[in-house]
Amino acid sequence: MSTPATPTLPLHAWSAQALLQAYRARTLSPVEVTYAVLDHMARWERHISASYLLRPELALAQAQASEARWHQGTPCGPLDGVPVTIKENIATQGDPVPLGTLATDATPAQRDAPPAARLREAGAVMVCKTTMPDYGMLSSGVSTFHPLTRNPWDLRKTPGGSSAGGGAAAAAGYGPLHIGTDIGGSLRLPASWCGIYSLKPSLGRVPIDPAYTGRAAGPMTRSVADAALMMQVLSQPDARDSMSLPAQAIAWSEWDAPAEKLRGLRIGLLMDAGCGLDVEPEVRDAILRAAQIFEDAGAMVEPMLPFFTRQMLDGMDHSWRLRSHVDLAALPPDKRNAVLPYIRDWADSAQGMSGPEAFAAFSQFHATRVATVNACNAFDYVISPTAPIVAFDAALPSPTHDPLRPLEHIAFTVPYNMSEQPAASINCGYSEAGLPIGLQIAGKRFDDLGVLQVSRAFERLREAQRPWPEPPVA
Repeated sequence: MSTPATPTLPLHAWSAQALLQAYRARTLSPVEVTYAVLDHMARWERHISASYLLRPELALAQAQASEARWHQGTPCGPLDGVPVTIKENIATQGDPVPLGTLATDATPAQRDAPPAARLREAGAVMVCKTTMPDYGMLSSGVSTFHPLTRNPWDLRKTPGGSSAGGGAAAAAGYGPLHIGTDIGGSLRLPASWCGIYSLKPSLGRVPIDPAYTGRAAGPMTRSVADAALMMQVLSQPDARDSMSLPAQAIAWSEWDAPAEKLRGLRIGLLMDAGCGLDVEPEVRDAILRAAQIFEDAGAMVEPMLPFFTRQMLDGMDHSWRLRSHVDLAALPPDKRNAVLPYIRDWADSAQGMSGPEAFAAFSQFHATRVATVNACNAFDYVISPTAPIVAFDAALPSPTHDPLRPLEHIAFTVPYNMSEQPAASINCGYSEAGLPIGLQIAGKRFDDLGVLQVSRAFERLREAQRPWPEPPVA
């Protein structure tokens, strides 16, 4: 297995693999690393506002406990002492879960949600929670509860969402490991726009609570290696998730696939999502260059016809609107008025839906599932843009800034939530302005390890990556 040591890098930028290697050798302490991460965050945070519940004293207490375990030769798990951030909608015991909005109360969570529990059991040092937009219903960092979260590559741009803080934190170097959630692209879109790696696992591979159709939790990291390490921990069973998959012995340690992994694979190339925003020329060019890398490595790359339709996208959108309208209508007036106006307008547009209209809208979740699985069956993996555009203005809730056209940018990502297939985003290039561009790699249902391996093979072959952004001097 490849575990690159990175002694020339500042400690906040070390991979989890390298940190663990140093802990085992007793050449580095989790306390040193946590101090370094906190110091680095202090330089970034006022510019990008990626954190929630940043409590240095608690992080350092966890690091000190980890240091003692390593000194005794008794690490408690595979992530002992490694810094991690957790999206704020993943409950952590004793902490409020505001869901990005002023409309919720500050009731502390009674216990850790499954992903947080697995990370804590594995010994990870929770540095902070990370931000999200109101109810997680935006692909941006716009929130009534949190300050506006910005993209470290360009502070004028969004990091994406709804795992906004996780994407920004990973790109800025808030330690190596971050976890977010995804119901239509909320892991992969920030990964694309922040130049990081993220895997949306097969539905149920990573237990989560509450579970919901299409909702997944997954890693957000700077490398495939660290994502695979997180999956080893996050995929452990938890009975609280009624949609979770049976426990399975997956060889996550076999993530480090050579470039030869691509030889002979049949790869579908999807350049037209079927609806939504047009693919920008710079994005198209980057994806086509990535496809050429696959072909040069011996894969058989075949163009795909679009399978996702306007009816499917609108149906899911209208169903989500109606659900949100019902939820918001149950709030007291003062709480309802505290919700982001864009979200209120979006939800209230479903007020007049009839029963038959609601049923027809909801049926598009299953229609999307069937169409996606059927389209992908002919291929081992499917590659496409993660998003049709590069990062848009930070202050906009969505690229269209139109609550009646809110999901035009998720047509490449949302089908795989409904089909329950694993799909990753990995950086494959940059725009002329220096903004990252993500390549989506989707596999068949349950083939999470295969997606990691194909991602790793591409990671080996892609063009040299630009240096990670540094905090502004002033």
